[in-house]
Amino acid sequence: MTFQPGADMSDDEVRARVDDAIESNDVVLFMKGNRLMPQCGYSQRAVNLISQYVDEFETIDVLPALDQYRSALEGHSGWETIPQTFVAGEFVGGSDILAELDERGELEATLDA
Repeated sequence: MTFQPGADMSDDEVRARVDDAIESNDVVLFMKGNRLMPQCGYSQRAVNLISQYVDEFETIDVLPALDQYRSALEGHSGWETIPQTFVAGEFVGGSDILAELDERGELEATLDA
């Protein structure tokens, strides 16, 4: 038997989960893996950067339905790369953007919006 990620999740179900997570959380990170066990370096970097300034934030593991999550997130951000961070319902960026904001001393204020 072949494992097919997301085989049991419809596009509409994933889109609803994305919409709800963005609307319901001050800070939400869509990532590969979870906060305790990131599954890629970019996701790990994003978790580390956010964790410097925010104790409580939501993480959503996109791996169970990667293609569906990419499609649903692209509708909100115009990007299909992972990870993606949203603050107060607005798209901020991936780990590179978070790092740039941190270098400029703007990440804490951005996450506090």
